[in-house]
Amino acid sequence: MRAHVLPICMVVSLAIANLVSCGGTSESATGTITELVTEPIVWEIGKPGGKLTFTSISPPKSFNTITANETSSSVVLGFIYNGLTEEDPVSTEVAPCLAESWDVSEDGLAYTFHLRKDVKWNDGQPLTAEDVEFTFNELIFNEDIRCASRDIFVIDGKKLKVTAVDKHTARFELPTKFAPFLRSLGTSILPKHSLKSLVDEGKFNHSLGVDAEPSSIIGTGPFVLDKYVTGQRVVLKRNPHYWKRDEKGGQLPYLNEVVIQIVQSQEVEVLRFKQKEIDYLGVRGVDYPNLAVGAKTGGYKLYLTGTTFGSQFLFFNQNTGNNKRGKPYVDPVKLKWFRNEQFRKAVAHAIDRKSMINSLMNGLGVPQWGPESPAATFFFNPDVPQHPYDIKKAKQILTDADFKDRNGDGIVEDSEGNDVEFSLTTNTGNEVRIKMAEMIRKDMENLGFRVHFLPMQFNMLVSKLDSNYDWEAMILGLTGGPEPHFGRNVWHSTGHTHMWFPKQEKPSTDWEARIDQIFDQGVQELDPQKRKALYDEWQVIAATKLPFIYTVLPKRVEAIRNGLGNIHPTAYAGAMHDVDRIYWK
Repeated sequence: MRAHVLPICMVVSLAIANLVSCGGTSESATGTITELVTEPIVWEIGKPGGKLTFTSISPPKSFNTITANETSSSVVLGFIYNGLTEEDPVSTEVAPCLAESWDVSEDGLAYTFHLRKDVKWNDGQPLTAEDVEFTFNELIFNEDIRCASRDIFVIDGKKLKVTAVDKHTARFELPTKFAPFLRSLGTSILPKHSLKSLVDEGKFNHSLGVDAEPSSIIGTGPFVLDKYVTGQRVVLKRNPHYWKRDEKGGQLPYLNEVVIQIVQSQEVEVLRFKQKEIDYLGVRGVDYPNLAVGAKTGGYKLYLTGTTFGSQFLFFNQNTGNNKRGKPYVDPVKLKWFRNEQFRKAVAHAIDRKSMINSLMNGLGVPQWGPESPAATFFFNPDVPQHPYDIKKAKQILTDADFKDRNGDGIVEDSEGNDVEFSLTTNTGNEVRIKMAEMIRKDMENLGFRVHFLPMQFNMLVSKLDSNYDWEAMILGLTGGPEPHFGRNVWHSTGHTHMWFPKQEKPSTDWEARIDQIFDQGVQELDPQKRKALYDEWQVIAATKLPFIYTVLPKRVEAIRNGLGNIHPTAYAGAMHDVDRIYWK
């Protein structure tokens, strides 16, 4: 089970991702390991017992894996659920999971999956093809249920047809060719026997919340929810019915328990790691020198390489809609600014990314100009428009767009004399992101804007983002990944996570319409080079039109306690993949 492989659709990230992407045996004087695992992994036979402890700076918002759309929830749910397929942590190729094999029709439009016959839910009931049919037809494709991943499985407005052929065979019929189909089936499969009644009664959207009985959270993954102490910790215990076994027939997982401590800040995370209260830490650049020096005496190793998949960006609310009371989501005056491409371009040139990398990351970062990270390798387009720091150019762009300080008070006004003034928010607990927001606020004030910085708790921020749309400017991140189509929920104008203006009935701009076309075409294109050409164009549009104004990508660093076995860091999946194999030596 690969709990830390990225989910199939992009989710809102609560922290700058520091997933390690390196490993090996050569250790420098600072205790940093920098060699990648590039060969197929040979697993050690582990010793059962013990627990793994790490932290999260925000509590889970839900235990409902269908409706959850934020990392504070998905970090927990990744231990509980499996999909039909998973991805190899070294090669990134699609591998069997709940499905042991599959057949594909000659036209590529029908897939028949043969389920493992030894899989049980964590309540002891057997997994069947009816669970697969239920997950897709009654949950993912149910328009009455909030589901971010629905955007990924709808092609040209058409749904897949999913049928349980017999107890252990499920058939998927596609309306058209779907290039990343097998990779997309890492989505969680849910139990029909425990959830069907909730769907029939219209209660599913509000079920499986953080107040749910742990026994109601039923999955096939290596761990089971034991308890959630509100705002303090999530405790997961070993699933006695887990289906995977090691090479000698021993049942996995090896660990008895996983504990996720809820903390208030990243500073607290570092302190708890140094005090040996937790076993794993995503390392910020600001903490790297001190942790590197203390690695040998502190009983841990650092793993460092590459850049993260995840992104960090500033964006403005461009939602032209009205709330239930008929009031605009955004002040019409401000909405006009936010939807002005030149306004966004000026802001992009005002952001000092080099200073961010040096002051916030100790140099362990790179500027980001478009929606894909260099970590995506094949689909990454390095030739997108860039907007490097140039305050003089930024001010000229504003002047040309008729934003000027007309009365000499130091604040820029628009063409109608309105002061350019708005609020900026991000999530609390992530000190790097808070400092990044402060730097961006000052950068925008150097343009002559009046900016009010209002950080808030992560789950409250997510509610504003995807429920009441009551915000003006925001700094957030997305998890990212190597397959562009899995960002469809963000980039298609109908997407639930099209954050600057979600769930549009029709594209509000020509460039959004073109991105819609690219994602609709790209998912059907089976020629890799033609797919790349389409997604290269998407990246150019995104970097030109700037719905997200990207900042910097951190290097991936993780600190892991000595004594943990089966730590085989890879460039794609990090160090904590295959958590069912991890054990204490």
